[in-house]
Amino acid sequence: MKTIMIRTTVLCVILLWSLTQLPASEIPAKKQDHPIALLGAMIHPMTGPVIERGTILFDKGKIVAVGIDIDLPPGTERIDVSGKHIYPGMIDANTNIGLVEIGAVRATRDISEVGSINPNIRAEVAVNPESELIPVTRANGISITVTMPEGGIISGTAAAMELDGWTGEDMTLKAPLGLVVNWPQMTINRARWERRTEEEQKKERDKALNELRNAFRDARAYMKAKRSETQKGVPPHDTDLRWEAMVPVLDGKIPVLMNAQEIQQIQAAVAWAEQEHVKLVIVGGYDAWRTTDLLKASNIPVIVNPIHRTPWRRWEAYDEPFTLPKKLYDAGVRFCIAGEGGSSNERNLPYHAATASAYGLPKEEALKAVTLYPAQILGIADRVGSLDVGKDATLIVTNGDPLEIRTNVEMEFIQGKNIPLTSRHTRLYEKYKEKYKRLKGE
Repeated sequence: MKTIMIRTTVLCVILLWSLTQLPASEIPAKKQDHPIALLGAMIHPMTGPVIERGTILFDKGKIVAVGIDIDLPPGTERIDVSGKHIYPGMIDANTNIGLVEIGAVRATRDISEVGSINPNIRAEVAVNPESELIPVTRANGISITVTMPEGGIISGTAAAMELDGWTGEDMTLKAPLGLVVNWPQMTINRARWERRTEEEQKKERDKALNELRNAFRDARAYMKAKRSETQKGVPPHDTDLRWEAMVPVLDGKIPVLMNAQEIQQIQAAVAWAEQEHVKLVIVGGYDAWRTTDLLKASNIPVIVNPIHRTPWRRWEAYDEPFTLPKKLYDAGVRFCIAGEGGSSNERNLPYHAATASAYGLPKEEALKAVTLYPAQILGIADRVGSLDVGKDATLIVTNGDPLEIRTNVEMEFIQGKNIPLTSRHTRLYEKYKEKYKRLKGE
C-alpha cells in the first residue's frame, strides 16, 4: 500500500510539473471599437463577381460597405492590402474541435455520453476554449466550426462555434444548430473479423431503429402535453430535458444531422425523415452520388466528409471519394465540404476542397463549398459565409488562393476582431528557426 501511495504521489508531481510547462494559449482578440477599412485587395464576396482593387469597410463587427469608391467615416483605420485577396472565413461543417484534444488520451475526450438516446447533450457547453487546436485551425483560414457530439443513436445537438472567445458561450454563433443522429448500418457485415452472426447484426439494427422511432414518438407526445398545459383543466406536465431538446426539430426550426454513408442508410434515412416530417441533412454521404435523384427530389443537402480517404470497396475507382462533390454538383444536389470530422487535422479543410476541384468541381464551387454553402445548409447564412453588407465581418486576407497549399493567411477577422495567427505550430517554428540560426553562428 505504501509503494502504491509513493508511486501515486510521484505521478501527481510529474503531472503538475508537465502542466506548468504547457505554453499559454492565445489571448482572445478585443472587440472592434472603431471602423476598419481594408484597401486595394481582390475581394471574393461569394455571392457576386470578384471586385478588383476593392475596399471593404466594417464597424462594430458588421460589414458596412463593399466596393471600389467608398466614403470612409472619420476615425477609420486604413489597412493597405494591395495585391492580397479577401475571402469569407471558412466554415468546417463537421468537427469535434474543443471536445477532443488528444484522441489517444481518454481524459481529453469529452465527445460522447453514456446511453444511446441523448438529445439533451449540448456541444457548446462542453467546448474547451483553451484547446491548442483552435489557434492552429483558425490560422489556416477556418473561422467557424460546427462541433458535433458523437456516440449512441441520438448524440445530442451540434453548435456553430467561432474560433475565438474566452468561453464556449463567447464562441457560440448558433446553438442548437441541429440534432445529431447516427443511422445504424443496414447491410450485413460478412468480413472475417466480424464476430457477430447475421442474426445478431439484424437484431442490433432493428433495436436501434426502434429506439429512434420511440424517441421521436415520445418527444412528440411530450411536446403535445406541454403545449396543452395552457388549456383549462389540463394538469402541468413535468419537464423532460431530453424531449425538450427535440422540440425545435419537431417544429422544423433545426434539422436532423444524420450520419449516413452507405446507399441503404441514406435511402432509409430519407424515408424516415419524410415519415417523421423533419428536416434532414446527410452527414458523410459516401454513397450520396448513387441517390442523387432521391436527394434532389426531397431537397436534402449533404455535408461531404472527408474527401481525403481511400475507396471503401475493392471494385471502386481510386478517385471515388475525390469525385463525389463533382457528381453531386452535376446532379444539382446541394452540398458542402467538411474536413475529417475530427479535431487535430481540421486545418486541412481548404485542401479537401482543393482535391475536389482538382477532380472536376469548378474552383468557384469549391470555394463556396467551404464558405457560402455550409452557411446556407446550416442556417447561419444571415451572419456568415459571404461578404455582404450587414453580415458579420468574419473574413480572411490571403496572399493567394486559399485552396493552394503554399498560400498563407496574413490577416483574419472574426466579427471585426483582429485575430492573432500565432499557434503552437508557429511557436515551434520560431523556436527551431532560432536553434539553427545559433548553430550557424548568426
